[in-house]
Amino acid sequence: MVNHSTGVVIDLLQSNDLDALIIFDPHNLRYLSGFTGTDGVLLVRQGAKTFLTDSRYVTQARQQLGAIEVREYRAKLEDVVEFLLSSDVTRIGFEAEFLSFAQVEQLRKYSAGRLEWLPLEKPIRKLRYHKSPDEVSQLAAAAQLAAQAFRSVLPGIQPGQTEAQVALELEIALLRAGGEGKAFDFIVASGIRGALPHGVASPKLLERDELVTIDFGVRLNGYHSDETVTLAMGNISSKLREIFDIVLGAHDRAIDQLRPGIQLKQLDAVAREFIAAKGYGEYFGHGLGHGVGLEVHEYPAISPRSEDFVEEGMVLTIEPGIYMPGLGGVRIEDTVYVTADGCQILTQLPKDFRNILS
Repeated sequence: MVNHSTGVVIDLLQSNDLDALIIFDPHNLRYLSGFTGTDGVLLVRQGAKTFLTDSRYVTQARQQLGAIEVREYRAKLEDVVEFLLSSDVTRIGFEAEFLSFAQVEQLRKYSAGRLEWLPLEKPIRKLRYHKSPDEVSQLAAAAQLAAQAFRSVLPGIQPGQTEAQVALELEIALLRAGGEGKAFDFIVASGIRGALPHGVASPKLLERDELVTIDFGVRLNGYHSDETVTLAMGNISSKLREIFDIVLGAHDRAIDQLRPGIQLKQLDAVAREFIAAKGYGEYFGHGLGHGVGLEVHEYPAISPRSEDFVEEGMVLTIEPGIYMPGLGGVRIEDTVYVTADGCQILTQLPKDFRNILS
């Protein structure tokens, strides 16, 4: 895991007139320091970084953090405030979306009015906005491993198997291939359950002449893959095939338009308006995609409400869908890396129509 430069954090300190930034979120800790444990606090000041953690992780932190000073705490928030009070700082920025109200109130209580606490929301979310070449390599490796595992279980996806069995076999294959764990609870939604965008694998049996949607991913070296395929199991109805072709068309059009400078909500509209023009707009309710990295769902979101713009270095999912209650549904998803003039698809499984029983 690469220990990222904190230059972007120093810029954040300066632009917000902060003396220090305090980081609690384990994903941000990993990104900024390389620490892979589950508990710790990183304090960043101009020209100085200090990592505080409890006795379980002191040795690990010293091994992973290199030149960063490591200190042990016993009473986490109280000891963090005590260190800040001894560090000649006043204005402290914190992760507004991660710390609870109760935790912030404790920080204020322990500092007794001697420190000013400034909540940061969007600037913190944008810390991992752009992916480094090393991160893109990690994400590509996760996608490759996921494709390898999926291909190994594909022959066993047959009528009579339950959705839950498909999910289990796929998770086992991912672990055997070297994955650290599944990225999320897999969605395996067949037949009419395909109308459930988040239809987590159930005891339902797979049946002939229906579609099955499989949304899965793996975590590898802390980074995630995210991909969705929809497969035909035999001869599906003309209506389902029409839906499939429309979703694939929306997916392909969005990827064709994906490049730096396009507004995220405009990218969403490329797929949404295509689906609506075909008469299925009411059946596509979620956003077109999201960022992927150390978390499987990262900033930014691609939705009709997104005000940000696509920028080079982002890694995003493109995942349009149509979900029709009582009939079924289709989602098709790839993860892409935004380049200077377009994008590179990181996920590797084909998304064209496939009848796996033919």
